[in-house]
Amino acid sequence: MRQAPYNRSMSAAEWNARLYDSSHGFVWQFGRDLLGMLAPQPEERILDVGCGTGQLAAEIARSGAGVLGIDSSAAMIAQARVKFPAISFETRDVHALAFDGEFDAVFSNAVLHWVRPPEAAAAAMIRAVRPGGRMVLEFGGHGNIPILMSAACHALSRLGVADPERLNPWYFPSIAEYSAILEANGLEVSYAQLFDRPTALEDGEQGLANWYRMFGGTFLGAIPDAAHADFHRMAAEFAAPSLWRDGHWTADYRRLRIAGHK
Repeated sequence: MRQAPYNRSMSAAEWNARLYDSSHGFVWQFGRDLLGMLAPQPEERILDVGCGTGQLAAEIARSGAGVLGIDSSAAMIAQARVKFPAISFETRDVHALAFDGEFDAVFSNAVLHWVRPPEAAAAAMIRAVRPGGRMVLEFGGHGNIPILMSAACHALSRLGVADPERLNPWYFPSIAEYSAILEANGLEVSYAQLFDRPTALEDGEQGLANWYRMFGGTFLGAIPDAAHADFHRMAAEFAAPSLWRDGHWTADYRRLRIAGHK
């Protein structure tokens, strides 16, 4: 198979904060349900890991808790600061957190499937929690987005990219796998659930293309810009029998929700 003659860096997603807010609000809207498990209390200190543009950090702050939102994307943090100037936001890598028992809780929604190695991130988050404190997490779990992934690989193969599966940027663990990582770092897991969450994408016919533009940077980065339209067309043709429903695209999400105490 011919390898496409292109070599853009594919090591990290280039986050588009405006596209995230305009077309992917479902990411944080589903996280509102997770806040019920977190149950933030006045005067608590809570760390929001992977806060994006800050909507859930703002929801936490409304409880009266103090919240620090962190994200590895400077673009996301810049937009969060504009939208919620009263809340503290910092650009930080979760692997390199220097906190030691400073927070009553760590919260994270729809982020940790991007984070490798997971062991280092788990250790840093757990270290940030005080003894007796809690963690509440949700992210892509085992069996997440098989059709979206297959559609991308199908399109890239047809465009001459060899072994497109190697471009997968995600980590989708099982309950047992991630629970073991947390418990090895001192968290007692008290709740874990793996569940399907078919999610309607916004923007009608453009919903699938916008999803790949937002989250599929490693795939699009493997081909020149001039080939992007062909990628989107081929991916849509592959995915349509399963994911095009009633005038919109539906992402085949599967989520891992997990919580525990230190």
